[in-house]
Amino acid sequence: MNKPSKPFTEQTVLIMGGSRGIGAAIAERFSTVGMNVVIHYLQSHEAANETARNCMKHGAKVLTATADLRSKEQLLRLQEKLNHHDMVPDILVNNAGISQYGLLSDVTEEQWDDMMSVNLKGTFLTTQQFMEPMIRQKYGRIINVSSIWGISGASCEVAYSTAKGGVNAFTKALAKELAPSNVTVNAVAPGAVDTRMMASFDTSEKAAIENEIPAGRFGQPDEIASLVYFLALPESGYITGQIISPNGGWLT
Repeated sequence: MNKPSKPFTEQTVLIMGGSRGIGAAIAERFSTVGMNVVIHYLQSHEAANETARNCMKHGAKVLTATADLRSKEQLLRLQEKLNHHDMVPDILVNNAGISQYGLLSDVTEEQWDDMMSVNLKGTFLTTQQFMEPMIRQKYGRIINVSSIWGISGASCEVAYSTAKGGVNAFTKALAKELAPSNVTVNAVAPGAVDTRMMASFDTSEKAAIENEIPAGRFGQPDEIASLVYFLALPESGYITGQIISPNGGWLT
């Protein structure tokens, strides 16, 4: 097993879409061991600062940074900022994303393009930007937050399912490409998680979904964060190219 050049607790993790929900839980999980944590956001400045304050309570060095992940130019500026602060990521978590609920017949071309740009193109551009230092140092972890619907597909979420299915294929292919460089690439594909993405469902719809889940409940952000954390550990270096779905037994 190839070991990183620095201890795990001295590594830097960059969480794209880290201001709230699953992203915030991931940031806080890594901060509990005192790691360097970079919280990316687009517009949620106050939420990012609140997450940063929670992380700093654990003694972590924390940096917040904004960028539109659809823009290579903005990602370059983000990288320059991280280089300036000596916080080049050893671990990249691609968590930023958007969702949409509705019939495919009602999806506009603009909505389709936006879904692909944020969820799929954003993952491509961000990964391409930050994987190079990992390749050079012969160590790194790339963890993509996908969705159960990227595996099985979901009615009324065709665009979202397509984008997340693309993320899963991206994960598997890139894992093979980067394995010789000791950089692992995995995806976490959660089922229903109690976050703002469930806001479009009313109480009865949520209850119906919970009844379909063998565990009888939605997942919690910290449960997803624990899996992301595990995949980032040096000891998880033989796990790569995997799509792991924490979903309470909903899909097996």
